[in-house]
Amino acid sequence: MYLRDRRTRLDPASFGFVGGRRRTPGLRREEVAARANISPTWYTWLEQGRGGAPSADVLDRIAKGLMLTEPEREHLYMLALGHPPEVRYQPVEGVTPRLQRVLDAMPLSPAIIKTALWDVVGWNRAAAALLTDYSKLPRERRNILRLMFSSSRVRAKQEGWESVARFVVGSFRADVARAGASGSAEVMRLVAELCEMSPEFEALWQDNDVVAHGEGVKCIHHPEAGMLDLEFSSFAVEGRPELGMIVYNPASPEDAERLRALIDAKTI
Repeated sequence: MYLRDRRTRLDPASFGFVGGRRRTPGLRREEVAARANISPTWYTWLEQGRGGAPSADVLDRIAKGLMLTEPEREHLYMLALGHPPEVRYQPVEGVTPRLQRVLDAMPLSPAIIKTALWDVVGWNRAAAALLTDYSKLPRERRNILRLMFSSSRVRAKQEGWESVARFVVGSFRADVARAGASGSAEVMRLVAELCEMSPEFEALWQDNDVVAHGEGVKCIHHPEAGMLDLEFSSFAVEGRPELGMIVYNPASPEDAERLRALIDAKTI
């Protein structure tokens, strides 16, 4: 029923199917089959719920033929195979204005949006004051791993840099796998660059550790605010498996006061 419903919603003229009388709205089954490069009989069986489970390749071709959105494609997989499709990694240039407004609505909680490659593509004013003012960096330098393993300033801020670095590398490995980017050219280039740049990264990468980074406590030595203890929580961005949000909150009233003073000083 789902395939039939999607098929009847399409305008034949939009796909170049003009002329001839049509008894029902939308595309004909054979037209969808042609767009999906499968036999009309096979498509008819699938629409009628016969013929067994199709392959992922066939589902993708049908999804493309029916111009399904990503949520509709996922629903098709769930109906046909009982599980969502494999994640498709897509490079990200930035965040939507709506997502940026979410960050800006937390004036006293440093928050960032990062990609699966740990490129920072969104941040709020509190993050710029406490962590890094990413707006002052070239786009290619806005990467947490590059900063962690090449910036002495970022390194000096970390309490227990070695354990933090191990945690970051293990979390990065988990993120690229979750986003379906493990074998991508972008990841391979970044890993090769980091290995050449830092023997410490290379050693940690070769350890093959994988860790979850849902929540925890981060201690930062800030040159102006002093030692700050922050609780962090990580969130997925719905519909964007390649993006994640990390929000930091002061662990105590004293930390909150120091953070507020730092943000106020940076915004004068």
